[in-house]
Parts: sequence; C-alpha cells; structure tokens
Amino acid sequence: MRIGELVATLPDAKLCAGDPDEPIDGVCYDSRKATIRSAFVAIRGRLEDGNLYVDDARRRGAKVVISEGPPLPGGAWIQVTDARVALAEISAVLFDRPADAMTLVGVTGTNGKTTTCYLIESALRAAGRAPGLLGTVEYRFADQIVEASRTTPESSDLQALLRDMLTAGCRHVVMEVSSHSLMLERVRGCSFEVAVFMNLTRDHLDFHGDMDSYFSAKRRLFVERLKTRGTAIVNTDDDRGHEIAAAVKGRVWTFGLEKPADLRAESVSLSLDGTCFKARTPVGDFTVESPLVGRFNVENLLAALGAALALEIEPAEALSGLSGVRGVPGRLERIDMGQGFTVIVDYAHTDDAIRKLLETIRQLKPRRVLTVFGCGGDRDATKRPLMGAVAARLSDVVIVTSDNPRGEPPEAIIEAVERGMNGSRGAERLSVIDRREAIARALEMAETGDVVVIAGKGHERTQQLRDRVVPFDDREIVRGLLGATKDRGSEGA
Repeated sequence: MRIGELVATLPDAKLCAGDPDEPIDGVCYDSRKATIRSAFVAIRGRLEDGNLYVDDARRRGAKVVISEGPPLPGGAWIQVTDARVALAEISAVLFDRPADAMTLVGVTGTNGKTTTCYLIESALRAAGRAPGLLGTVEYRFADQIVEASRTTPESSDLQALLRDMLTAGCRHVVMEVSSHSLMLERVRGCSFEVAVFMNLTRDHLDFHGDMDSYFSAKRRLFVERLKTRGTAIVNTDDDRGHEIAAAVKGRVWTFGLEKPADLRAESVSLSLDGTCFKARTPVGDFTVESPLVGRFNVENLLAALGAALALEIEPAEALSGLSGVRGVPGRLERIDMGQGFTVIVDYAHTDDAIRKLLETIRQLKPRRVLTVFGCGGDRDATKRPLMGAVAARLSDVVIVTSDNPRGEPPEAIIEAVERGMNGSRGAERLSVIDRREAIARALEMAETGDVVVIAGKGHERTQQLRDRVVPFDDREIVRGLLGATKDRGSEGA
C-alpha cells in the first residue's frame, strides 16, 4: 500500500511530511526490525519510548514514521491519536485481514486460560479440524511450534502469525487473550466467534492499578471483540461473571460448579488418576472423563466443552478431544524419577491459584505438603503477603525463594511474602534465596508419601535477574537433582 492509503485506514491520522505515493510493504514497532519500505510505529511504552529510536529506524530503511508526537525532520511522518491502534490497523491491512477468514476462540481470565485453550484445541483436532494455538506456553500450528514471547503477541506479530496459520490451512485459532493485550490493542482487527471468561482474581495490579480496571480490560473481549452472533461462555460462579453475561449482545452460556448454570457438573469424582463427572449442557447430558486432576480442572473442562459445543462440534468428538489432553506443560505437572514421593511443578503465581493448587493436593491426602514458591519482581506487590498466608495455611513446610526477581532485591520480595505468613501457625518455614538450592532443600526433606509442590514458574525455561536472563527450568532442575540422588544411591549400593 502507499503512504496515502495507509493514512486513509487510520482514525484521526494526519500526513505531516512525505510523499503520499511512496509505497509501504511492511510495519514494525522495533527499530531493529525496520527494513526498506517499512513503516515504523513509535510506541511510547511504560519503560521505553519508540520516538527515541526514530533515527535508527530511518537508518535501517523505514520510509515513514507513525507517532502520536509532532514530526521530527528527516522523512515522512504520520501523526496519530493512538499509536497502538495505528499499529493494529496497519498490520491487519498489510496482512490482508487473516482473522476475517478464520474462526477465532478467545479465552480470558486470571487462571485456567492455558489449560482451557489446550482442551479446546484438542476438541477441534478430534473433530478433524487443524487449529492454531496461541498462548502463554507456545504458539503452534501445522508442524510448527514457536516458544511464546508473551501470552498474546503484539498486534503486528499476531497478524503475521494468523496469516502464516491461514496459509498453512488453519481455519480455527484458539487464543489466550490477556488483559494487557486488550488494553494495548493487540487483538484489534480480530473478531471472535466464541469468547470464554474463566475468572477474575488479584493479579497484574501493577499494570491495571485496581481490580475494577483489571475487570474492565477483560470485559472488552466480550463488548468489543465478540461477534454479534457469537457465543460467550461465562463462569458465573465468579461474581464478575454476571456482569460479563449482562454486557454480551449475542448468545451466553454460563458454566459453574456452585450456582445454577447452563453448563454444570454433577456427580464429580476426583482422584490422582483423573476426573470424571456428568456434564449437563444446553444440548444434552454427557459423561466427561479426563486424566487431568483437581476441582479447578472441572471448571476448565466445562468451559472447553461449552466452547466446543458452541462451535457445533459433535459431542462425541468434543468429549474424545477433552479426554485426550493428558497434561499441559507446567500445569500440575508431575515429575517422576522413581522417587518415593510426589513432585508437582505448577505455574500458580497468584494467591487464588496457589490456594486452588494446594487445596487440590490436600484432597489427595498426602502425608505432608512441602511448598516451594516465590513472587516475581517489578510486578503486583499486593499479592505477595496474600500468597504467603495461603501457602502457610495449606502447607506443612514452606520454602520461600526467588521467582523472577527482575529489578528488585530478592530479599525484599521474600520479606513481603513472609509478612503474610506471620499470622499462620503450624507450617515449618524457611527462606532460601537461590531457587535451585530451595528446590534441593525440599527434595532432601521429602519422605515417602509427601508431595513437593514447586509453584510460580511452571513451564518457564529462564529466570529473570536484575542484570541478565539465565536458563532455569524447574522441571529440569528437579530431574537433575533427583537423578543425581539416584546415582549416588546406586554407587552406595
């Protein structure tokens, strides 16, 4: 497209300098990715201001700069009201609006998004479709797997991925839609056939400020991005679910375990071997069997079943797909190296998530629960004492350690967590700053019949420190430590 055509696609855009007939064939928001005939969108973020990199983008070949600021001399310049809206709109046009040719399913909520997306994807596969998946762990489609850089990609990256998926034959995409992505216009240009609301609990308040703002961001998926004839699958056990349901213009199916709902679970059976329940749905009653463990996975299964049925997948195919998901990376993932106790790695990083995780473990009646966890630095600090209180109440031993400390001193983060533990009795408490050492301590303390829970990082393969990012995968650390212990035992024999 030409610069003049580009201006015409953007709301409130003004060409301040440059030739409107100059051709443009790419867009970027990172100056290092600017190429000949690309448009550089200068986004003013929380930590970086893209306007500081205009000269770099121009040196690399960018033909036009799009910014909320007044023009800088040296080349074509389009001034806009919202640079993020501009990036999304341009990206959708340049990639020929791939979302319009696809059926999109969006899942939002504080907890459960990843597992629910894997379940919906599996149901689509069982129905003979070839879906794409975009989420916290990975982006995947056809035979390609890309490690996720963020839960929902930036708008230009998202549109490029959707175009690649469409080219590869995907006609359905299941996507985790984060509150950040909704606020930052990353999913602008996408209309969803099905939108799922899982829950809303304390998280990301460093970004949103308060729970009402956090909820307003989630609500945008259903008010702005859900098709008029689309379907909302809404958890009305969550108090905010009713507000979501009331805001939807299209069809609403509610789900839950505690309150009356369109999709509900009865005769629930939970064990270490998995989950079984009878699902009552708007299209009939079905028996759901899954190897996934825990009451919270009953909610995930109900949400996924609702989404599959809303997509008119045959119930038998949907149920087959749900039962085929044996686990999700870093979600209640068991590490078995032949030890006499259970080790579970989980992504739980909010007080609600760690409560549900530990309550699930408690229901399995272990001898003791030993919990290793920390809280991320430069993120919502209000949840730290709350997580400490929950861990102390539901564990026999708590080892507080580093998560991703980022720019904060790990000692200060641990101290904030421990403040929440002061009112709890009973649990033995330790603080070990080095995460590997903390995991090793828990494994050394564990005995037959115990469960060691390592929470917070789940599938992550790195640890973010103040000045660097280092390789660190809780699962591989556990395997290495247990393997070394096993080898020493063999030598002793």
